[in-house]
Amino acid sequence: MCGAVRFVASGEPTGVAWCHCQSCRRHSGAPVSVFVAFRHDAYKVTKGEITKFNSSPGRLRGFCARCGSTLTCEGERSPEVHLHVGAFDDAVRFKPTRHI
Repeated sequence: MCGAVRFVASGEPTGVAWCHCQSCRRHSGAPVSVFVAFRHDAYKVTKGEITKFNSSPGRLRGFCARCGSTLTCEGERSPEVHLHVGAFDDAVRFKPTRHI
């Protein structure tokens, strides 16, 4: 939201999920969170730093420390990172592939 954190993701995502789990609902304050999954080596932070919070055992949630914008959700041992669709400048290009 504030621009303090910027990232780029390259290639095609491994999936676009609408997550309805209790953790995502509590984190976002919404009935669903939409994530775009990319392998860790397919995205890079180009400005600032993603602050991470251990929201539950093995689950890290990333956000901007300046404005609080939600950015990521990932498992500690997952080969991919889930980036919130709203963090993309061109979010409309990502079509949902599954519901969780």
